[in-house]
Amino acid sequence: MDNQYYVAVIGAGPAGLFGARELANNGVHVALFNRDIKPGGLAEYGIYLEKHVMKEGLRKQFRQALDLANLDYYGNVSIGTNGDLTLEDIRALGFDAVLVSAGAQGTKSLGLPGEELEGVYHAKDVVYHYNKLPPFSQRKFRFGKRAAIIGAGNVMVDVARYLINHQDVEEITAVVRRGPAEVNFTKEEMKHLIAYLDMEGFEKEMARVSPLLEAIKQDPEIGRQKIMDALPKADPKVKNAKFHFDFLASPAAMTGDNGQLTCLEVEENILIEKDGRTKPKGTGVKHTLDVDTVIFAIGDQVDATFGLPAEWGEFKKNEEPRFPIENVSYESTIDGIFVGGWSRKASEGLVGYARRDGTNAAKAVHQYLETKSPANANPEAVAERLKSLHKPIIMKEDIKRLEAIEAEEAKKRGLEEFKYASNEEMLQAMGMIETA
Repeated sequence: MDNQYYVAVIGAGPAGLFGARELANNGVHVALFNRDIKPGGLAEYGIYLEKHVMKEGLRKQFRQALDLANLDYYGNVSIGTNGDLTLEDIRALGFDAVLVSAGAQGTKSLGLPGEELEGVYHAKDVVYHYNKLPPFSQRKFRFGKRAAIIGAGNVMVDVARYLINHQDVEEITAVVRRGPAEVNFTKEEMKHLIAYLDMEGFEKEMARVSPLLEAIKQDPEIGRQKIMDALPKADPKVKNAKFHFDFLASPAAMTGDNGQLTCLEVEENILIEKDGRTKPKGTGVKHTLDVDTVIFAIGDQVDATFGLPAEWGEFKKNEEPRFPIENVSYESTIDGIFVGGWSRKASEGLVGYARRDGTNAAKAVHQYLETKSPANANPEAVAERLKSLHKPIIMKEDIKRLEAIEAEEAKKRGLEEFKYASNEEMLQAMGMIETA
């Protein structure tokens, strides 16, 4: 172990796994800490349900990373002020550097009246629920017949698909702050939803917003095209549901009855040009949508209780980095602590982006290591410290066992995929706790 650098990587989503792989491939000994039992993060728990081929392809790459001899995996360990270990505890174990790739675990809130009502949710909670991430998998959600989703990205499309296909929601409205030209979903994603678009309603909505778009010299046809591009490859319609857009609209308040949501109030916007960009501006004119469910798909922010300085929903970066990669700072404001993936820039890009960002963060860590001598931290001491937590700690061989058990269960049930929905069930299956 002498003269080998020892680095802690916190979070085993794509950024953490590919960052850990980059370090391990460069001869660094890596301790990879993960809050969840299973590795994969959003690649395991954030991708739409039926995308089995994509998920399996990623799992294969993750397995290869975990197979590296100088990479230790410690699952079921939460890090943070309220976690099993604090960031200070991790640093006290003597690592040469720490790479934080724990994603963006906080949710953005607009602070609107009625956010506490039953029926008001954040998209991430819903996505985690249908992908069976404990404890979200066990949470009860109230999905009625009519839903509004705030946002116009791929997550909005995923959530709308889930509500239609798996929850029999009959009417969904995407509430979009700007116009149709600035929707963020790809036609690849929208093709799964566009068959449900209420065409008559869409034409009326386009007629309503066209003068407002033309007022800032924006051609309404550009927006129409951006949405209609998905139509030639549309999935067939299999449910009796309708999807609508409410453009140039911002949520203003939710109201309810006996603690349950009944209505979403939205404020109508106009568009203004500012610094070469279009921005929505409220007009004070409001209208209401009768809904049972409102889901905010407006992005995430980092967990402020993690233990790193944060502002504007992001961990603070060193603005004059010593080890920039491609002109980007991966350094936190604390010496020896680096950030990558969504911990560096929340809600930015998909798995490919996280892989690149995690790898680049690891390159920055490696450059930093080359400026210092190894502290000769002791992996045995780390293992001992984790043992003292008196809870099941998941190692690489446990993950292999769990994957084999779940694959066997899927085969038995004739399913494409089977996942245990609670930590208890996973731990029981691995023989780590007694069956109740």
